[in-house]
Amino acid sequence: MNENLFASFIAPTILDLPAAVLIILFPPLLIPTSKYLINNRLITTQQWLIKLISKQMMTMHNTKGRTWSLMLVSLIIFIATTNLLGLLPHSFTPTTQLSMNLAMAIPLWAGAVIMGFRSKIKNALAHFLPQGTPTPLIPMLVIIETISLLIQPMALAVRLTANITAGHLLMHLIGSATLAMSTINLPSTLIIFTILILLTILEIAVALIQAYVFTLLVSLYLHDNT
Repeated sequence: MNENLFASFIAPTILDLPAAVLIILFPPLLIPTSKYLINNRLITTQQWLIKLISKQMMTMHNTKGRTWSLMLVSLIIFIATTNLLGLLPHSFTPTTQLSMNLAMAIPLWAGAVIMGFRSKIKNALAHFLPQGTPTPLIPMLVIIETISLLIQPMALAVRLTANITAGHLLMHLIGSATLAMSTINLPSTLIIFTILILLTILEIAVALIQAYVFTLLVSLYLHDNT
């Protein structure tokens, strides 16, 4: 079996047309909705989780920052469901694509920064020059702070891409080793298979944690600018 190690990261196509858009639109369809006055346990649990996430994300924000609550909750649900669906066999994970993660990170970061410059321009400019900076170091510190500001969306996207991609590669390698050892040594196969199961559980946790970290960092950028 000479499958390319990175084959699962290639964007799929249907009749030579990119299917990534359909895959990105699929996770929201899995979110259950209720048409009844009394919700079932699944809907109740979902609403409880959304309220818990909203409360934890929005506690630090003022009134203007809390207007982003719907966007941030939608973001964490989308990334979490996309990451979890990517763990299914023969599936595609859009969050392994740096281009998609940048497409999420840059507009959110830019919106937060623009809001900061519009509402608190003095505080926003003060971040570029810490108080008490010696005069000879002012040009260098302004350049460093500008670079650190511009690199924030790249750091967001690269962090999410690297963590999800590394986990998928490791699962692929251990899964291939399990399949190869199954015809050679059964005890070793059972040990490797146990490791694969534990790694899968770890990847489920990583998928949820990375969604939380991405959204939390966007929330912190928003807090710094409101």
